Amino acid sequence: MCGRYSLFTPAEKLAERFDVDVSAYKPRYNAAPSQSLPVITDTERNTLKTVEWGLVPQWADSRDDGGHINARGESLTTTASFRDAFEQQSEGELTAGRCLVPADGFYEWVETDGGKQPYRVARADERPFAMAGLWTQWHPPTTQTGLGSFADGSANVETDIVETFTIVTTEPNDLVEDLHHRMAVILEKEDEQQWLNGSVSVAESLLEPYPPDSMQSYPVSKAVNNPSNDSPALVEPVDVDSGS
Repeated sequence: MCGRYSLFTPAEKLAERFDVDVSAYKPRYNAAPSQSLPVITDTERNTLKTVEWGLVPQWADSRDDGGHINARGESLTTTASFRDAFEQQSEGELTAGRCLVPADGFYEWVETDGGKQPYRVARADERPFAMAGLWTQWHPPTTQTGLGSFADGSANVETDIVETFTIVTTEPNDLVEDLHHRMAVILEKEDEQQWLNGSVSVAESLLEPYPPDSMQSYPVSKAVNNPSNDSPALVEPVDVDSGS
């Protein structure tokens, strides 16, 4: 799975790499579920927009029916929570589709005698990359937000549309399999637009493990375990014996 990642590439390099407006960009050393994080959607391909991590399907009655941080690539067309987004189907005023999730590394944890040890996985050249993602718009059930009412007698209700995303996963490559039995689908640069624009069969063909020879992994501080920690120190390598 992919439950934590980083994106701290300088804004100007990120804008050049993905050819997007980065005005909403905020670097993250410890991106975590439920946070609003930058993605590039199939409907706004020139903008890095912030979307909440933890997909809620369009048809969900409540957030309890969602919160999916990962989606198994092998079952995107058969799992109700992900099918509409993968097949880029809209439902009334709501939209669902595919997205790119920019990152420059992600974290996995390994069981050791001293507890779970976090590792950072990144490209060997530390350049940013795109993980395959899905996104949806979800409309919360109409609920009253206060006891007051408007002058015309109508209730004050919550009507905002919530946008959420999930990261697609696949089998691990030879490097990641020592850390976890799943990994995020990392797209080759030349395949990113195919993921956003291509047919279902083309998109399915991209759901392969990323080549391990261009990647690296190393242990990092256990401070990354706490999602409230977000600093450059989290991506620095540590000795395993002193990884706390």
